[in-house]
Amino acid sequence: MLPWILALLSALLTCTLAIVYLWWIKRRRTEMQLGLQALAGMHWREFSTLIKRMLREQRGLREVADPTEEVREPSSDFLLSDGPNTWLVSCKHGLAYRIGTAAVNELGAVARLGGAKGGLLITEGRVERDGLAAAEKQSVEVLDGPRLWPLLQAYLPGEIETRVRATARHEALRRIAIAALGAVTLGLLVGLGLQGLHVEPTATAAESTPVPAPAPSPAPAAAPAAAESQPAAAPVASAEDVATPVAPAAATSAAPAAAADGDRNDLNPDTATLDRYQAEMARALSRQPGIASGVWLTRQTLAINRTGELEAVWPRVCQEVLRYPALRNVRVQINARPGVDEPVRWRQCATY
Repeated sequence: MLPWILALLSALLTCTLAIVYLWWIKRRRTEMQLGLQALAGMHWREFSTLIKRMLREQRGLREVADPTEEVREPSSDFLLSDGPNTWLVSCKHGLAYRIGTAAVNELGAVARLGGAKGGLLITEGRVERDGLAAAEKQSVEVLDGPRLWPLLQAYLPGEIETRVRATARHEALRRIAIAALGAVTLGLLVGLGLQGLHVEPTATAAESTPVPAPAPSPAPAAAPAAAESQPAAAPVASAEDVATPVAPAAATSAAPAAAADGDRNDLNPDTATLDRYQAEMARALSRQPGIASGVWLTRQTLAINRTGELEAVWPRVCQEVLRYPALRNVRVQINARPGVDEPVRWRQCATY
């Protein structure tokens, strides 16, 4: 009974931890990703309108009107004022943006030339670490994806917000169901393993207990010598028969275990080795024709910034990806070429 109680406790603990993570952490991340995708799917004018409304209601910033201009062309860059100070706001609309030092320095310079106190850089994409460092020096505030979503969440149209929340909730429940099945399977394996360990010592103790020899029955004087010699030989033969198959069984079970460990090490390198693989792949991709750079967004997501046609670039990407078995099934985000109105594409060179 004790092995199955421990198995039940392990299954409950695993399931509880999975539910806490998937519902309270993973669901919110999924909701943020879906929300940013919904924002990126808007027209840039709608996105700029949401930004202006958010800054007006949360920070009291209002758009500065230029009386010398009769008709002002819509722009993703505009001036906002809180009274004594003005701020230059630049909206980089799209998830594919990976903003570095150059864009931040340019915004800071334009803000100073225009007499603004500072700049505000807003994007659904991401500002790189060097861009964040430059923003502190240029008096530029950065609101990229993770920082922007909590501010704009309340301003999404009702149907879009409902769809985002429902999709994230459905995905979280699906993952929780899979995790619950995994926890039940783990509990069964733990129970069977502990029960096997409990039964094995009992069987070993039973085998090691000597069987008492039967008492000799009265017989003629010549018979006892023959009767005593036969039981003495029997335990020796029995011990050899029991001990002989043990070594081959242990050797047979050890060989597959060693081979399995070698396969796991080949397909699952340590963190330092995996980081080195990713750095080597990024350098190799940047040297390929038609590819400007390869950037790792996450451990399993590789973004390709290209200058060539998709049909010519994709085989070169897979050529580099498939050189690393541990990275062969990563997701590849293929960004649009600069200045070309193309969608962001997602592909995979190999599957599990």
